[in-house]
Amino acid sequence: MLIKRFWIDPYQRTLDTRVVAVDGAAVRVAETICYAFSGGQESDRGTLAGFEIVEARKDGHDIVYTLPADHGLAVGPPVRMELDWPRRYRLMRLHFAAELVLELLCRLRPGVEKIGAHIAADKARIDFALDENVAALFPAIEAEVAAIVAADLAIACDFSDEAAQRRYWEIAGLARVPCGGTHPRRTGEIGPIGLRRRNVGRGKERIEVTLAGAG
Repeated sequence: MLIKRFWIDPYQRTLDTRVVAVDGAAVRVAETICYAFSGGQESDRGTLAGFEIVEARKDGHDIVYTLPADHGLAVGPPVRMELDWPRRYRLMRLHFAAELVLELLCRLRPGVEKIGAHIAADKARIDFALDENVAALFPAIEAEVAAIVAADLAIACDFSDEAAQRRYWEIAGLARVPCGGTHPRRTGEIGPIGLRRRNVGRGKERIEVTLAGAG
């Protein structure tokens, strides 16, 4: 089974791994630090043996990496994987910021239905089935997120079912939430956030989450 080091250490930026399968431009490796699109979180970007990873795609519990067609890699030899770290770190922080916003909104509106989500490196969005202007809830959500960030709480991540590759994040005393994405170690890393409302159709509300500053 593929060893996913982005779960073991989401801060790891380089990895010496080994090619285990090649099918044209599609390559599989023994271990990886490059997350593939899942649960609304965009794929990481980076290189494998110096070649740009054009696409990272989940295939069951495995990940297939698409490289330029002329990569010339073969099964066996060691290769280095390098991550676009600034992008990964923003994705981690935005993902967790969105998770907090979702958790707090669900507390304010029990039973609200999440109907979509997407986490990119510039912003995250969460869509809800909701018949009210969600912006009215922003002051309460922003205040609570700011308090959680200021408290710099530890974020624990682990398997709830390792065989099925099911994971969760947990903040003691706050919440335990199923999630297989990448997350920072502490809430203080998120920093200040901004919320914006988008009306995407009748009975639907979208919250856009951004990070303050360029870091």
